[in-house]
Amino acid sequence: MDCLIDYIKSRTNIEQNDIDLIKKYFVYEEIPAQTSLLKAGKVERYVYFLSHGIVKGYQNIDGKIVVQHLVAEHDFFTSLDSFMTETPSLDYFETITNCKLVKISKPDFDILQNETEFWSAFVKEITNEHLSCKLQRVKDFQILTAKERYLKFVNQHPKLALNVSIDNIASFLGMEPQSLSRIRKQIAF
Repeated sequence: MDCLIDYIKSRTNIEQNDIDLIKKYFVYEEIPAQTSLLKAGKVERYVYFLSHGIVKGYQNIDGKIVVQHLVAEHDFFTSLDSFMTETPSLDYFETITNCKLVKISKPDFDILQNETEFWSAFVKEITNEHLSCKLQRVKDFQILTAKERYLKFVNQHPKLALNVSIDNIASFLGMEPQSLSRIRKQIAF
């Protein structure tokens, strides 16, 4: 919980009563590796903040797993459309490693939004950051080679590069695992 509060404090000013509400509405959990957090067809009921570990978000498209999210520590994740509209998700979320996280339900999320001044602005900032990352990722797919995308990934996310399987990284970067293996052999770190 302290990790989340520190994260929020690094981005906005919050009062002690805000901290008390965060502690009231967020729930702490420890979850083992390879545990499903959400399955496609289910409604996403939570927004998560990952304190420790790695989570992947993916879709099963015609029998092929397409990794769209690799979430590292100190970041939020959810199936946003499903959470906001309370409709079935297309996404799966699963822990890759043992994880420690806090989560907030939709009703409690709405209470924070209505009872505090900081929450709406904070959520907007985080949502915009995630949207910006998605747009940059699309741009990278358009202009960078597979090797350049991998090098950028390693530079920006060294912990993920060391702790996520080649299959998951390759899928996230839009390439086949064999191609990523060849690229990795070409690079001398």
